[in-house]
Amino acid sequence: MRIIPLMEGAFTIDQSKKFIPFNLASDNLQQRPAGSLLVEIQPFVVITDEDILLLDTGLGFRTPDQTLQIHKNLINAGINPMDITKVLMSHLHKDHAGGIAGQDPVSGEYSLSFPGATHYVQRKELDYALEKGFPSYIPEELSPLRQTDKVVLLDDTQGTIGPSIRYEVTGGHTPFHQVFWIKEGEQSIFFGGDDAPQLGQMKNRFIAKYDYDGKKCMELRKKWWAEAAEEHWTLLFYHDIKYPFIAL
Repeated sequence: MRIIPLMEGAFTIDQSKKFIPFNLASDNLQQRPAGSLLVEIQPFVVITDEDILLLDTGLGFRTPDQTLQIHKNLINAGINPMDITKVLMSHLHKDHAGGIAGQDPVSGEYSLSFPGATHYVQRKELDYALEKGFPSYIPEELSPLRQTDKVVLLDDTQGTIGPSIRYEVTGGHTPFHQVFWIKEGEQSIFFGGDDAPQLGQMKNRFIAKYDYDGKKCMELRKKWWAEAAEEHWTLLFYHDIKYPFIAL
């Protein structure tokens, strides 16, 4: 399998839940509001024998010429965005789902950014996101998920998608957050979304106040780290500045 991080850049986020670009070479984290977190935003493409998988869809920001950033990153990686076959969503916070749909500048209507792909979303996560709304979620960008047959709303707390993908609802970072394992031959890839967003959190016992159940996330990370070492997983880190992924 081939892994491609689609890095959208470094950002800080504070209690306002606004993602502010951060230049690692020149910006000073101490000059940002107290409590600001420094994160990378990086969806992933995983290319298997039968699929071109997209794991989460980024912030949904656009380039100066109004190209969706994640589309540009895919094209730069040699991938036609229309060739994505499956979109796997860990959860629907705006930094993970902002690129899932785009707004037509004329009609104002939203449509899926990857219309050729089948999207896999937890039904209860979508219900929760539409109910909670802004600022963590952007309901208008999520509305196309209700209006197309290209979305599979998952009701089970664990299951499989085709022969190579397994998912499990954890209820860690959000009440209906899910994680994924992709297995092909001897290779296993794990995507923990925001339950396991950074390498440092895997190695240290850390309870995050921004998690729905921080203690559960901590215990899951400990469990996954041990399993990853034993079974030689490759782990993907959506928010890690230095390490997009590592193979154990």
